[in-house]
Amino acid sequence: MTQQHAPVLHDEVIAALEIKPDGRYVDGTYGRGGHARSILAELGEQGQLIVMDRDPEAIADAHRAFDADHRVTIIHDDYASMQSRMAELELLEQIDGILLDLGVSSPQLDDASRGFSFQRNGPLDMRMNPAQGESAADWLARADEAEIARVLWQYGEERQSRRIARKIVEVRQSRAIDDTASLAELISEVLPRPRNHRHPATRSFQAIRIYINQELTQIERLLESVFDILKVGGRLLVISFHSLEDRLVKRFFKTHSTRRKIPRGLPLRDSEMDSEIRLKVTVKAIKAGAAELGLNPRSRSAVLRVAERAA
Repeated sequence: MTQQHAPVLHDEVIAALEIKPDGRYVDGTYGRGGHARSILAELGEQGQLIVMDRDPEAIADAHRAFDADHRVTIIHDDYASMQSRMAELELLEQIDGILLDLGVSSPQLDDASRGFSFQRNGPLDMRMNPAQGESAADWLARADEAEIARVLWQYGEERQSRRIARKIVEVRQSRAIDDTASLAELISEVLPRPRNHRHPATRSFQAIRIYINQELTQIERLLESVFDILKVGGRLLVISFHSLEDRLVKRFFKTHSTRRKIPRGLPLRDSEMDSEIRLKVTVKAIKAGAAELGLNPRSRSAVLRVAERAA
């Protein structure tokens, strides 16, 4: 049975996409299709929706939901490969809108067997695609103390990264750290519970997940290729849940929506100066309102940024 859940910032996303009935759109993070279904509802017979995800369970859900719809193309791959995938479909510079809903999805968090959450015990995996790459447990078993500390600090901004890394290396000498409960308990022994009552392992789990899935690298690869994918006037929407993700997107938008500074007195035509402006940021960062926060507490950290290709 297809699992339904409310996508974050749903109404804001659909409004910002300004969907054309005959347009072409890419949902680069299908999840369980909440946004995809609403995009498809706005498309006419000539419209096209391409959905991508690297999670095989998400792709299985997409096939169940949309195999019978000729307007939908389903691709099992990560969004960092979007440029090459659009080239295969002969759709470069023909896409009207791209949506990325970053981070881990609610179904992934709720499934203990995926190892993303410490709320319920499960294997310490954390891979978006369990068939690719190294699991979190395997990485923690081989990484040295310095590397573990670096990951916890760089991707989780965990101030006690060195203490946690030292404890992990110490514990693994006597037993495997291969389930979420073991890692969460180990971190709790090192860190006192913070005043905001957030679990002490929150930042570490987040950091390890980002590292294992190379999430920041994925975002950078997509951003670098977006001008090859979007048509002029096409829109890029990114929902991020972590300051590091949002910082990457915000910096990219600013870089490409600001005219390069030209030395005073240098003779340039207006058209030459305007060529540096490749994106138009359409709205300020959008966050969930009170009504959504009441229904979905996970939306509290969501930030939506929207930009339109100008050239």
